[in-house]
Order: sequence, then structure tokens, then C-alpha cells
Amino acid sequence: MHPAFSVIFLTTLIGAAQGLFLALFVTQWFATVGLIAPQDSVQFYAMGNVVVLVLLGLGLFASFFHLGRPERAWRSATRWRTSWLSREVIVLPALMGFSFIHGAMHLLGWDAVLWTTAGGVSFTLSLLVGALGALTALALFISTGMIYACIKFLQEWASPLTVVNFTVLGIASGFTLATAFAAAVSPELVHPFGISAIAFTALGLVTRVAALIRNKRLKHKSSLQTAIGVRHTHIQQKAQGAMGGSFNTREFFHGKSDAVVKTVLWTFLLLTFPVPMLLVWIGMTAEAFGVLALAFAVQYLGLVCERWFFFAQANHPQNLYYQTI
Repeated sequence: MHPAFSVIFLTTLIGAAQGLFLALFVTQWFATVGLIAPQDSVQFYAMGNVVVLVLLGLGLFASFFHLGRPERAWRSATRWRTSWLSREVIVLPALMGFSFIHGAMHLLGWDAVLWTTAGGVSFTLSLLVGALGALTALALFISTGMIYACIKFLQEWASPLTVVNFTVLGIASGFTLATAFAAAVSPELVHPFGISAIAFTALGLVTRVAALIRNKRLKHKSSLQTAIGVRHTHIQQKAQGAMGGSFNTREFFHGKSDAVVKTVLWTFLLLTFPVPMLLVWIGMTAEAFGVLALAFAVQYLGLVCERWFFFAQANHPQNLYYQTI
């Protein structure tokens, strides 16, 4: 498939934002039950949600470059009963809404106590909003991943590993960003965030490599025989039937050589996983904001390469006819 950078930036930016929001919610939950010290409402939660909203906004802005008629984008939300894309269009602004309310409540101090346990643990309204936002973030991971996993004839995508990787890699990048954010505003959280970022990145390496191995062993259901409806066992393609390109040759094929694709593969395997883990460990040990920020920047660059490879690897059956010459 042709990798569209608008979709690449959409999925990677909102993935990091979802992971960061989950880090904020988990922190508030742990502070509520007394496992860690409470964090500053303005510097940590309000500013954290500003970063979340900026990333979600940039992702949403990037997505408009993938639309032929952006003014009709609202119509994509009308098919929510059958379309995962439609569900993503609904859940994304919902997460932006929960993040805005969560941040505003902490900024303005509007946080009523809803329930206090016998042990003295108080559950607040902002915690409830955070929980709803966290569920929405997980729903967005599933919706985004299922857009591709539900396409049966693209066998490289039609796997539960697609949803798993969208989720795990998004959370990993979010916690890497949270580690750098904590180094700036809440140093006592650098170690727990850093260890979580390394753990999720390592888990992402396992699940992504599992997807690569699965795709390498795929036996495609389509063949030259099925492409043209001829059952003869000896078919040789001589020409694609057209002198120039077409929508099919542009939209369903990346147009790059095998050497370029292989280079992108090894680049994302290096930049998404081992290098950020090493930088997070160094930055966490030295509590150096610059190193941790570099870790997120390197991992994000790796994720852009990873998502490019994800799209390029999917082999549309039409390429049997149009792209093998």
C-alpha cells in the first residue's frame, strides 16, 4: 500500500497522546489510593493535559490532508454502526473533550469528592473524568487498529497483532514522553515512568517482531490465476496493459525498491526499541531532561518509520496485475 504521511502522523501523534493521558490517569489513581505522593494539579495534570491536547490536535490536523473534501469530514461519523473509521472519528474528539475537562478541573480546582471509603480514601470527580478518558483512549487504540485489522484481503494487516501493536507502541511512546515530562515538572516520577516506558517498549519489540515473523511466513490467498480468473498453471505476466501510471499504481503500491523497504525496516527496529530504551535508562539514572526528551524524539522518529513500513508491507492483491512488471 502507499504510505500516506497524513495517516502516519495521525496514528503516531494520537498514540503518544493516548499513552501520556493513561500515564496521567494512572498517576492520579496511585496518588488517590496512597501508593505515591499527590502531584501538583496545575504543573502536572493541567500542563500534562495541554501536551495531550496539542498532540491530539496535531494528529487531527494531519488527518485532514488525507481527505479529498475536508468540509465533508463530519459525514464519516455517520457510519458508526459498521465502520471502525467512523468510530475512530467519534472517539478521538471524545478523548479531546475528556482531556480538556480533566485539565481544566485541575487548573481551576473544581474537584468535588464523590465517595470516601471507610479507610479514608477519597475518590474525586476529576478521577472519574480521568477514568472515562482512559477508557476512551483504549477505545481509540482499538478503533484505529481495527480499521486495518478488519481488512481481510490485506493479509499483512488482518491479525490481532495489528491492534496489539497500535496499542502497545502508543502506550510505550506515551510513557517515554511522560518520563521526559516528569523530569521537567515532577522528578520523583522519573523512575516509575522510565521503568514503565522501558517495559512497554520491550513488550512492543516482542509483539512487533511477532507480527514481522507472521507476515514473513504468510501464504497469500491471491495469485496470478485468481487475479485474472484463469486456472492455467503456467501464467507469465508480460505487461500491465498501460503505458503510464494510474490510481491503482499510485494508491496501492509504495513505489520503492526492496532495498529502501529493508532499510526502513532495520531503521525502525533500531530507533523505536533499543536506542530509546538505552536513552531512557541513561536519562533516568542521571535525571537529565535533555536525554529523556531525546529518547522520545528518537522513538517518535522510529515510530514514523515503523508506520511507513506497516503500510508499505501490505500487499494489495491488485499488485499481482499492476506492479510485478
